[in-house]
Amino acid sequence: MRLNPFDTNKIKVGTTGGGRGAKAGGVGCIGVVIAIAGAVFFGVDPTQTLGIIEGVQGPQTTQAPASEDEAAICSSNRYANETCAALTSLNETWARTFAEQGVQFREPTLRFVTSQRFNTACGAASTGMGPFYCPANETIYIDVGFYDQLAQMAGDRGDFARLYVVAHEYGHHIQTITGISGQIRSIQQQNPRAANQLQVRMELQADCYAGVWAGKNRDRLDPDDVQEGMRAASSIGDDTLQRRAGRRVNPEQFTHGTSRERQQALQLGLRGNDIACDRITQIQ
Repeated sequence: MRLNPFDTNKIKVGTTGGGRGAKAGGVGCIGVVIAIAGAVFFGVDPTQTLGIIEGVQGPQTTQAPASEDEAAICSSNRYANETCAALTSLNETWARTFAEQGVQFREPTLRFVTSQRFNTACGAASTGMGPFYCPANETIYIDVGFYDQLAQMAGDRGDFARLYVVAHEYGHHIQTITGISGQIRSIQQQNPRAANQLQVRMELQADCYAGVWAGKNRDRLDPDDVQEGMRAASSIGDDTLQRRAGRRVNPEQFTHGTSRERQQALQLGLRGNDIACDRITQIQ
């Protein structure tokens, strides 16, 4: 996917963990075993993993301040530059979409993870969790070393799979500022038996929102981008991950949806709009 260079006047970016900028090539990223990959690939939900409820601020933690300015952080390596460019595009695309609907919009913050363990407004975290979004401070956390692991999982080193990661996490931000996340959390508390199914719907909707972003920037897509996205979505479906781990497929343990469901959600976003994605989390 062809993105314009990032504009640090349009994004909020920093580092977390006291390091000196993002590291590529797997440096600083601890391994993510395949048995737990379904819970971390493409959007672990820290409100589940870290044990807080969205909308309820957890214990305040102190994050290390950005050790470099935005331009230096985003220019520190190819992956960081690519991620910052993606965030700029996502901000522009979603701000325009919200403006068209007359709805107030606010941008998330991007933090590059530079140590194996660090604190967030959602609680303690580690690089083993993979990329995630924290609703308590509306921040996307990315360890760019994860991208190399993604390439191994998907068997694809194209850039669109990596951009899909950022766009999916941004989808969770859209859910937060529209109030969808809060509504789902409330229903989950009232009906614990439906909690897992609703969590899967949330993740599929984030996949769909990622597709909306790509679809609204179709003029920047390269010929192979959509297929890269489809292969990535397939490789991290819950059923595929369970089989790779040597386990039987158990829908009750799904967190993000099957390979087919994730592909369908991405396709829905690519050919539709955010209204189509909204239907994914509608309760009958």
